[in-house]
Amino acid sequence: MTADPGTPTATYRLQLQPAFPFAAAERAVPYLASLGVSHLHLSPVLEAVPGSTHGYDVVDHRAVRAELGGEQGLRSLARTARAHGLGLIVDIVPNHMAAPAPERLNAPLWEVLREGPESPYARWFDIDWQAQGGKVLLPVLGGPLGEEWERLRVEDGTLRYYDHAFPLRPGTEGLPLAGLLDAQWYRLCWWRLARTELNYRRFFTISELIAVRVEDPEVFDATHATLLRLMRDGVVDGLRIDHPDGLADPEGYLRRLDRAVRAATGQAGAGGDDHGAAPEGGCGRWTAPEGSGQRITPEGGGRWTVVEKILARDERLPDTWPVAGTTGYDALHHIDGLFVDPDGLEKLTALYRAFAAPPADLGGDWAATVRRAAHEVVTHELAAEVARLTRSASRICAADPRLRDHAPWALRTAIRELLVRLPVYRPYASVGGPYASVYRPSTSVGGPHASLGGPSATGADAMMLRSAAADAREAFTVEQEAQVVHVVRDAALGGLGDGPDHRDFCARFAQTAAALRAKSVEDTAFYRYAPLLSAAEVGGDPGRPAVSPEEFHAFAARRSRDWPATGTVLSTHDTKRSADARARLAALTECPAWWGRTVAELTRSAPAPDPHLAWTAWQTALALGHGDAERLVPAVLKAVREAGLRTTWTERNAAYEAEVTAFLEAGPCAADLSVWTAIGAELDGPARANALGAALLQLTMPGVPDLYMGTEHIYTALVDPDNRRPPELGREPEAHSPSAEKLLLTRAALRLRREHPGWFGPGSGYAPLTAEGPTAAHCTAFVRTGASERTETPVQTGASERTGASFRTSVDGPGAAGGERGAVTVVTRLSRRLAEAGGWSATRLPLPPGRWRDLLTGRTAEGAVPLEELLSRLPVALLVRI
Repeated sequence: MTADPGTPTATYRLQLQPAFPFAAAERAVPYLASLGVSHLHLSPVLEAVPGSTHGYDVVDHRAVRAELGGEQGLRSLARTARAHGLGLIVDIVPNHMAAPAPERLNAPLWEVLREGPESPYARWFDIDWQAQGGKVLLPVLGGPLGEEWERLRVEDGTLRYYDHAFPLRPGTEGLPLAGLLDAQWYRLCWWRLARTELNYRRFFTISELIAVRVEDPEVFDATHATLLRLMRDGVVDGLRIDHPDGLADPEGYLRRLDRAVRAATGQAGAGGDDHGAAPEGGCGRWTAPEGSGQRITPEGGGRWTVVEKILARDERLPDTWPVAGTTGYDALHHIDGLFVDPDGLEKLTALYRAFAAPPADLGGDWAATVRRAAHEVVTHELAAEVARLTRSASRICAADPRLRDHAPWALRTAIRELLVRLPVYRPYASVGGPYASVYRPSTSVGGPHASLGGPSATGADAMMLRSAAADAREAFTVEQEAQVVHVVRDAALGGLGDGPDHRDFCARFAQTAAALRAKSVEDTAFYRYAPLLSAAEVGGDPGRPAVSPEEFHAFAARRSRDWPATGTVLSTHDTKRSADARARLAALTECPAWWGRTVAELTRSAPAPDPHLAWTAWQTALALGHGDAERLVPAVLKAVREAGLRTTWTERNAAYEAEVTAFLEAGPCAADLSVWTAIGAELDGPARANALGAALLQLTMPGVPDLYMGTEHIYTALVDPDNRRPPELGREPEAHSPSAEKLLLTRAALRLRREHPGWFGPGSGYAPLTAEGPTAAHCTAFVRTGASERTETPVQTGASERTGASFRTSVDGPGAAGGERGAVTVVTRLSRRLAEAGGWSATRLPLPPGRWRDLLTGRTAEGAVPLEELLSRLPVALLVRI
């Protein structure tokens, strides 16, 4: 019943694990079908490390994971889902595999460790064989080799170390241990050496996840054969692509995947070439025939496909990617931002600075905190990655007489300084790509005045790197030495040549940029800068989290026009706090003075080791709504380690962590019921409005909503592993509770999407509705219509971010003028401020012509409806014409 049979109306994410296998998902199918979703969204299903609770540590692409029920269990789930009208979307992991213990679990890696660079599987992994004497560095030892020597032994033809079992190079079995170690294609070493010595690419800084070279056609075919077979057989209907920014060539990979899926599913047209536009009927964002005034977004990748691309606030998804869009973190940021009071946030931030007194670059100022974190990560955690880039850059310079005087130290400095100044995850330039083809370095190769010509002269990546290079020169005191910055810039843009080292540098620079952004921003700065923890979310901007209604509408209209089948999310397995936990925190921006007094009083009664900890710990407990030690202690310990202010994952301060635990157990976890009652009296009302409002916006705005397991109810969860607990699906909440209200809202919106896909999917319309009256700013409303109901008569215009292009939307047309089609969403924002202003008073919302019924309360309305009446029972409304 979808507008396009390949586009879901809504998906439901299930985090599969041994405690929640395919059989458990199959039992939940009738309930999930009744909820109103069109597809189940499964976490990775291929064979993973035994016991894995997430499945991103794949060890065998040939098999469906046995611990989940194997291929038979997956096919059974698909049959049951199909019988209830549901399809399956599957999460896939092209970027990396596990480097497991025992190593034999990963057969291709096992062969490489045994046979070395001549192994047919050597092409699978991104290993720099020119480093470490042609050996693969394996940082698996718990201490220096000399201290672990006695724990190494040869047994059954393998080299053993605890759970590890390494293959032996043929003919070396009988050698003494020292000679045997020297004879292998790998080098065992202390795990701490990975930071500076590692010579294989990994997922971020996790050495247990080794990168896979899917840019190699043979590797692509081998790693995707099982999934393509499942798609051919109709078991899998769509894909979520994990971490595309880790790939050497994301667009090239997505185009190859597009062709492979089309070939597997028998669709006409195998997609375009690797660089040109794909033909009509392909996937991704498409421009309709000239003059039609429409943009069409068919399903991506031959089937609906979305990518886990984290976009910065003003960044755009490349419109040449053959996908339906992103997984939806950009939508999360825009929805959350509506419920942040910018004035209150400013006061809250001032209170935080007075209370915690953090230095500017250690949590006092967002931009300074990000810059310092980036410098720390790029010089420490990613030192090995920078070293590899420096080796490639040195070879490039050595091959060009004009560049030979750029010393390795200068290249390394320039690489670091450019990387830390990138405001997005990565650039997408490539050797031979559009930016390289028009990029013309000046006659003094790599000079500051290198120019851009042709249509790509304003390419975002080129402009971004040019700006970063201008700033990076400040790191050098000698002007002539600063010229090296432009050499590195040109190499990163693919403009210095097309040899193997040029291609390697261009790709690895972008891949390292992505790892740096993730580790420095999401895994460090987010935990240091703590005025409002809900703002520190994947894809968010803690320095500017508030979003105005006008900005939200511009964003939604742009999605409706350009990416109508993209994903939207509020909670995922990766969010640091669930949507309903963030809804509670966002309410603090409406009562900053109360929070400042409260946290000060609570800290006096239970002193913390430091004020930054007190502020973050109490906000974390507030997000849960109670002090559950089993959940709160691990989450806060993870936060202080990620922040790295007094303890880290690799340099544990055991005494400090004991103090943290003792504080939590004596403070938030031991707080009297009266404390939580008082907190609830202040926050429960605004949190309810925020949670219901965010849920309804996600379910009805342009895009395909993805619901995380359990979030049809009020669901408060913290960072993983707390948010990966097996769900309790199908339970009915207490009557008239906020959870019951959210379930009512979710069912109504999902069923409406399923029954009227034309109102919400590709080709549908979106138009803001503007309330009138003294408190109109507290109402965000819009109408969704089918394609036949849209015209181009403007009812509101706005400027899109960065480009400044205007958008026009309308509710005029046959349906809007009194027909049967269309739905109206009405949401309350900043509800506490609204109450302080005297409520809705005389504020009204002019509805499109016709008589409307609220699916949540049954109330009817028409014309300019008083919001005091429409929203008297719930802070939200979902209206359809009757």
